[in-house]
Amino acid sequence: MTRLLVVHHTPWPATAELLEAALSGAADPVSSAILCLVGFALGVIGRDYHLSSQVRDRERRILLEFPAVAELLALAVAAGEGPVAALDRVVRRSGGELSRDLARVLADVRTGEPVGDAFDQWAVRSGQPLVARFAQGIAVAVERGTPLADVLHAQAADVREAGRRELIEVAARKEVVMMVPVVFLILPVTVFFAFWPGLVGLSLTSP
Repeated sequence: MTRLLVVHHTPWPATAELLEAALSGAADPVSSAILCLVGFALGVIGRDYHLSSQVRDRERRILLEFPAVAELLALAVAAGEGPVAALDRVVRRSGGELSRDLARVLADVRTGEPVGDAFDQWAVRSGQPLVARFAQGIAVAVERGTPLADVLHAQAADVREAGRRELIEVAARKEVVMMVPVVFLILPVTVFFAFWPGLVGLSLTSP
């Protein structure tokens, strides 16, 4: 009776042995250094990806909050409140990433920073074109005495229009992705079922 010997190989034997040797202190310095460098590189890449995803999520939340906050500011200013009082009311009545940014602007104003300069600094550190335009618009309106309510309403309308354009672009990209299974799966099967009976009939009628 012949007995078969089956040997199971681990997928990464060299890596496992190197890791075991490094943990036990029996590995040579070069192997340990390579293992440390690989782990460091993987850690940096993973952390960078995590931070990038957090930044994207924060920017998305800010854009979602933006029209409502701009309208609240416009209503407060139209009701007769000044820019600082309106900003304070909106910060106290709202929550979210944009509200926290406005709270920082309000703190700068209360420490003696001019309103226009505080909004200009927010425009610089925001990193988002829509937010930067909004902050610069408020700063220019405060410095030149332009009706602030009209500026805020216009900014809110611009943000809504930008959100609508983004939805249209996302829908267009999704439409292209949805065409992939139609072209490469459904269409070939349809063509196959359309021509297969004819091919079978031809094969049966041929001599």
